[in-house]
Amino acid sequence: MGVNGPGRLVRAALIGGVYVALTLLFAPISFGPAQVRVSEALALLPWMWPEAVPGLFVGCVISNFVGGFGIIDVVFGSLATLGAAILTSRMPNRVLAALPPVAVNALVVGGYLSFILEVPALPVMVHIGLGEAVACFGLGIPLLTLLERRFRRGGR
Repeated sequence: MGVNGPGRLVRAALIGGVYVALTLLFAPISFGPAQVRVSEALALLPWMWPEAVPGLFVGCVISNFVGGFGIIDVVFGSLATLGAAILTSRMPNRVLAALPPVAVNALVVGGYLSFILEVPALPVMVHIGLGEAVACFGLGIPLLTLLERRFRRGGR
């Protein structure tokens, strides 16, 4: 299968589907003020494949509709994922590619969860950031390394 046109659409759809599956499979640790959303390891994929950006966004929307904290989580959590994915796609290397999802989710998701749960923002932001760091640095970077061995960056 080629990487132009339909191939990119299929890759985006697969990424979104895997994101939803992982989020729901690990639902007990995917939601809440202290979470490690395993599916966020996929948040580094835009560094390799720009089509991962819409895939991650749609996957996050679906995941947050199913198991999240209502419309606030669907809107702001998904927009955080979209923004982080765009920034990740522009990073110069895979280690720096892990920073946008960690920082954006710590601030945005930590911020609105503290509001929803009526708890202090800083501890929630720290917990969200730590969980995101586990997913991105601990799982995402090894995933990228594995994928780079199989595919060249950009999918060509």
